[in-house]
Amino acid sequence: MDKGKSEDRAAKIKQLAAMKRRQAKLAAEIAALEAEMAPPISPFAPDMFPDLPSVDGLLLASAAAGVRYKGRSDVMLAELAAGSVMAGTFTRSATRAAPVLWCEERLAALAAKPNRRKLGIVVNSGNANAFTGRHGADAVEAVMKAAGKALGTPKGNVFMASTGVIGEPLPSEKVTRKLEALAKKLSPKGQKGAAKAIMTTDTFPKGASTVTDLDGVPVTISGFAKGSGMIAPDMATMLVFLFTDAKIDQGVLQDTLAGLTDETFNSITVDSDTSTSDTLLVGATGKAKMAPIADRRDPRLRAFRAALGDVMRDLAIQVVKDGEGASKIVAITVTGAKSSRAARKIGLTIANSPLVKTAIAGEDPNWGRIVMAVGKSGEAADRDKLSIRFGKIQVAEEGWVSPSYSEELGAAYMKRAELDIGVDVGVGAGRATVWTCDLTHRYIEINADYRS
Repeated sequence: MDKGKSEDRAAKIKQLAAMKRRQAKLAAEIAALEAEMAPPISPFAPDMFPDLPSVDGLLLASAAAGVRYKGRSDVMLAELAAGSVMAGTFTRSATRAAPVLWCEERLAALAAKPNRRKLGIVVNSGNANAFTGRHGADAVEAVMKAAGKALGTPKGNVFMASTGVIGEPLPSEKVTRKLEALAKKLSPKGQKGAAKAIMTTDTFPKGASTVTDLDGVPVTISGFAKGSGMIAPDMATMLVFLFTDAKIDQGVLQDTLAGLTDETFNSITVDSDTSTSDTLLVGATGKAKMAPIADRRDPRLRAFRAALGDVMRDLAIQVVKDGEGASKIVAITVTGAKSSRAARKIGLTIANSPLVKTAIAGEDPNWGRIVMAVGKSGEAADRDKLSIRFGKIQVAEEGWVSPSYSEELGAAYMKRAELDIGVDVGVGAGRATVWTCDLTHRYIEINADYRS
């Protein structure tokens, strides 16, 4: 090589090196800017994701498919061992998404005619595949066919959930082309990655677990959820996936789940809006060394129900703690109602009131707004027996402000980050607790910019 060519080559190498340095600097500046613009993490976020125990018979994997988000995982795949059973509850919205309709159909079919093949779950975030017409059903069909092939099981044994923007066709090919690779990296340690993959506006991944004793046999219950906005009973815009190694009949598991859903996920609200995509699935692998729970009268069912309820309640409250723009968490307990159903309706009416929620955000002890909300609930209440408390502070009793109450006491209490409001409506023995958060300007910012 002559001297001139050698010098040209050296100059080009020098130019390329300089370009790489500029690119690296630019990438660092972009990353810093994105970090600065990222939504603030909820003040109630845990320091770290919990160390969830593996569930025998469960494998999980997650990946970035680019469905909507760039540079973050947005698809998860779960495999449940042959012989597993599945139970589920879903949104009752009249505009249910295509994946919800698929899950409802498959759940009913497998309950009526079970098989011993593996089960699977595919979840994507960024696109809800809702209000997408025939394209929505076709997209689910394509994904389920590819997932069944990747897992080595019939497509009818695979469930699907999607969350994200409504009304945009799901780019199913972005999901399907990831499934073979996901199937190859399935792991019993994949819960944290899966929890991150299903997030949309969530500011932290949500997980919970417990190990309970069923007549000397340890049984694990573990799972994760997503949810932050469009949260209201009928399941909220949430996805929840729970897994257990318990050996339990599908019908018994379904009945247990249905009752617990009302006590947990149907007792939270962020903004009163019900989603098109809410899905709660519980898979039982049957790997625990126990005789099956095949009857609702089995004494072990009470302990199992309590443990499953604890995990569901934990996740439900985590969803409220990640409510879009939330700065305060509120537990509202209604007593003295005609029934527990009536108590829950009164509690949710209070929790969904924009006037109550903005008063809480402003740390204003405006208990008159609570009186208003009780009155508009449509449930029986005795105005002259109504009582209200903030924590242990008696605010009103016997239909009037309490003699011991002062505005200073109420205002001081409202400065707390976690609040308890008690209301007794004086007509019966019904009782229920619901959980909500305040309504801040940040909620408006998040939802005004959601599709931008």
